[in-house]
Amino acid sequence: MDVFEAIHHRRATRDFTAEPVAVRAINKLIDAAIWAPSAVDQQPWLFTVIRGQALLDKISAESKKQMLAEMDGGSRHAGFREHLTNPAFHIFYHAPVLILISALQQGDWATEDAALAAENLMLAATAEGLGTCWIGFAQRWLASAEARKLIDLPAQYLPVAPIIVGHPKAAVPPVPRKIPTVQWIG
Repeated sequence: MDVFEAIHHRRATRDFTAEPVAVRAINKLIDAAIWAPSAVDQQPWLFTVIRGQALLDKISAESKKQMLAEMDGGSRHAGFREHLTNPAFHIFYHAPVLILISALQQGDWATEDAALAAENLMLAATAEGLGTCWIGFAQRWLASAEARKLIDLPAQYLPVAPIIVGHPKAAVPPVPRKIPTVQWIG
């Protein structure tokens, strides 16, 4: 699969088989991630690979509590509240792996660098026949002292991209793209 095929076929996957993801495959995805550009070539990322359903279940439950506690009563959160209050809703969709990409907090563009690494990782996963989804619901709780201790995340790192990885149960259909707004100068 060439890079344009990977770009056009990458989807947010939210339905996975129970098949584990091989360590070799995870390492291959991380290798693709580290080839992302980074400001001043700092490469300020840390990859935390989290496996084990009990640990993922705990992170899911705690992240749901955190999100609910921080939500305002506004209508823009109404759909989220419905999911987050549902005991059956698992924020990681029972994916077998969570790869948390964190960035050094003192770097000027470390967050952007981690996001670039995340995109490389997700495109590589697509090329390998794996599904991914960036789970923003987990970000805030993963930055908490309790989470940092649980996953041994050093204090100098900021969680940026919690990416779930697994074998998709089925192909996810494409979402139509809007015509881009392009402004040409000169």
